[in-house]
Amino acid sequence: MASQMTWHGPAVVDDEPAVYLTFDDGPHPVITRQTMEILASFDVPATFFCVGANVDRYPEVMKELRDAGHEIGNHTQAHESGWSTSNFAYLRSFLTCQRSTNALRFRPPYGRITRSQAEALMDKTDIVMWDVLSADFDVKKTAEDCLDQLLINTRPGAIVVFHDSERAAPRLLPVLKPYLKWLHSEGYRCRLLPPPR
Repeated sequence: MASQMTWHGPAVVDDEPAVYLTFDDGPHPVITRQTMEILASFDVPATFFCVGANVDRYPEVMKELRDAGHEIGNHTQAHESGWSTSNFAYLRSFLTCQRSTNALRFRPPYGRITRSQAEALMDKTDIVMWDVLSADFDVKKTAEDCLDQLLINTRPGAIVVFHDSERAAPRLLPVLKPYLKWLHSEGYRCRLLPPPR
């Protein structure tokens, strides 16, 4: 089942090593916009896996994301863990979020999804996991810790996870620009994931 999920993207696109930036848990009226400004300064697109309740609260921010060329993904309506949510409630949450995002991709909150939930969603969406976690959500880590983790683990084809949330902002915002500079210096190009199969 795990092999049918998307864990990384194509390593090389147009003869350049590629990485795929993703942001979870938004949209947030301040953090998401600050993130968009940094991405725009490097002309970098990303996929934002949005929580439906936040989309309902800040629809104008989601529109700004789309207008800027970013992709919107589904991250459930209320950020439920699949491991502690019934299949019915989990799928209902996915569908509720889907109505406001019309997303092609889905990321399970916390990466926690049961086999039966994944089987139910597999033909409806591309389930996107990751292979590089910035750990920006971890309040015990410093921004420097997160940047070190990113530089050590980034490889061609990596799907990288950040969080555009208040909890992660003290690490996300100081780290994103130096990480993008490093990617550029190493010859990486940030891409959107290819269309789901």
